[in-house]
Amino acid sequence: MATHPAPLGLRPSFGFGDRTGMATPGHVAALLSLSSGIEPIFAQQSIREMTRTGRTPQDVMADALRGIVAAGYKGPHAADADHLKTAVDIQRTAAAGFCFFTIDPSDDVDTKADDYNAAELAEKFAAAREYAPWYDKYQGKTIMLNTGRAVALSPEAVQRCAVKYGKAIRKALDLAGYIDQACGALGKAYEIELSVDETPQPTTLAEHYIIADQCLRGGMKLVSLAPRYVGDFEKGVDYKGDIKKFERELADHVGISALLGPYKLSLHSGSDKLSIYAAFARLTKGRFHVKTAGTSYLEALRVVARHEPALFKDIVAFGRSRYDTDRKTYHVSAENSQVPATGSAAELEALYLEDWATVPAGKGFTNPGRQILHCTFGSVLTDARFGPAVKACLQAHPDTYKQVLQVHFAKHLEALRSGM
Repeated sequence: MATHPAPLGLRPSFGFGDRTGMATPGHVAALLSLSSGIEPIFAQQSIREMTRTGRTPQDVMADALRGIVAAGYKGPHAADADHLKTAVDIQRTAAAGFCFFTIDPSDDVDTKADDYNAAELAEKFAAAREYAPWYDKYQGKTIMLNTGRAVALSPEAVQRCAVKYGKAIRKALDLAGYIDQACGALGKAYEIELSVDETPQPTTLAEHYIIADQCLRGGMKLVSLAPRYVGDFEKGVDYKGDIKKFERELADHVGISALLGPYKLSLHSGSDKLSIYAAFARLTKGRFHVKTAGTSYLEALRVVARHEPALFKDIVAFGRSRYDTDRKTYHVSAENSQVPATGSAAELEALYLEDWATVPAGKGFTNPGRQILHCTFGSVLTDARFGPAVKACLQAHPDTYKQVLQVHFAKHLEALRSGM
């Protein structure tokens, strides 16, 4: 029986984030209900999420393994230490048994680089030159992709990449070295995903090429890369943007990954982005990773709404009171004023969660209420009253939680499989 996580390589994969520690049986049920050909990552949590929920890497791993055994799952699975930024957190997650490490160097990205004029760019480049010894290697070259697209690495494009990502690339390679040391000391196999998606602007093809090429040349065991795609990937709702444009640009990103790798392309903030799932699976030719997290917590609140309606109404009110503070670290657009504050539990469930049965296949949620509850998970789960009450409700009604998760994630996996 496979109870310990191991690298999945280039096989299509799906990350089931679990912020309650009780969602894995439902995740397994969804996976097994479809025979989807998509490999799971059950233990997946960022350090930020762990901090907000008061959990440790050992807690996350133990809860996932317990759920895997309880559900009788015997197939392969990995474990994702998400959004890693420090050597200390790499040590902690490696020791807990994680084998898929998501590097997040976003603190070292200059997110204003796209807006610098020529004079500002030249000044910034002079300061960033020490982090981009690779500048001369790329500037002036043209890269031909199998899509027929020519990617021009003009001096300006390479300078902007150096200013925007030079320091971040150096940080990513340093973190990859720490991962190699930590896993080497433990004698365990591992793989790395690089996240460069947490920026206001989409990742250009020139940036993708230089970032990936530098990381691979630096010895990073890159299995997956998460660019910032065109459009909006807000938490808890479907994709917002021009889907045809997304598909065109994704095809070129796939071309770069095929030229340099191959490595998978990853879709972060993937929860409920059903309208682009089929295209994402089709255009990547099944070489993809999709990451979800807060959507399982929202399904936990659905259990509360159905079994303890008064508690759910109080959580909605509490979430609204916390939203303006908790939203600050998220890319969201929902406002409290867009959703009524009062109503019956059934009305509030529809307003803040929606009835999944009413959402057509291939379409995800769009209502702002989901974002409000999504962003306030940490405040709820660490609250002296609400945290224990939510967990007690899930413990009292495990079959309901398993059922709603199975329905919820079967929609996700089916949408992806339709494109494979």
